[in-house]
Amino acid sequence: MRPPNPGLRERKKARTRAELQRHALRLFREQGFAETTVDEIAAAADVSRSTFFRYFATKEDVVLFDDVDPLMAEAFAELPPDTPLLTALRTGVTTAFRRLPPEKRELEEVRMALVRSAPELQAAARERSGLTVTAIADQVADTYGRPHDDLDVLLFAGVVAGARLAAQALADRSGEAYIDVLDRVMMRLEDGLPLRELTIGEGSARLAAGIADRAARSDDTSGGASGGAADHRPDAPRREQHRM
Repeated sequence: MRPPNPGLRERKKARTRAELQRHALRLFREQGFAETTVDEIAAAADVSRSTFFRYFATKEDVVLFDDVDPLMAEAFAELPPDTPLLTALRTGVTTAFRRLPPEKRELEEVRMALVRSAPELQAAARERSGLTVTAIADQVADTYGRPHDDLDVLLFAGVVAGARLAAQALADRSGEAYIDVLDRVMMRLEDGLPLRELTIGEGSARLAAGIADRAARSDDTSGGASGGAADHRPDAPRREQHRM
């Protein structure tokens, strides 16, 4: 059963949101993320500053938002009921991305390139990943009647969210399309957690020190980012629901 089509009001809101994001991404590419203001984005989309904040709480949100959820719901609805959950999530996400029109796929590539290029966006994406774990866990718990603090549910959600981060890191290094890498990463997960047979042996101290050093350098990189404070509204609306 396919999800119901949105009403006229929801379609108009979706168009406005898409226009705001399209103009924002163009301006960010041309001028830089930090150099572009909310007022410039609103003017380009021919709306007011307050209208911008009805759709996006911050400049970061306009980059991090995507609207593939309806396509994901359609993809899920087409799967046989005995499809394993991890396979369904992989298929739903990859099918949704591949069903995007060419111009939308191009915007997705621009979006992800911007996240890689701006420290404040990287910090916001890391924060969003924690919210994604909660969103996945809550949805799985509600769907299958499991407690929201169920260890298996939370572990599953964390692994799926981590797979997305791993796919993004690999795509950054290899230059491959993110969705192709994500498909491969999720397929690998279906075979079980990788590297589980390794032991740390004599490298334990070196491993721990290396992880701590990399984490510290990552914090130093993102800690100085301003996050565009002038373009945050104190009473901004709650963030959009995060998709899988």
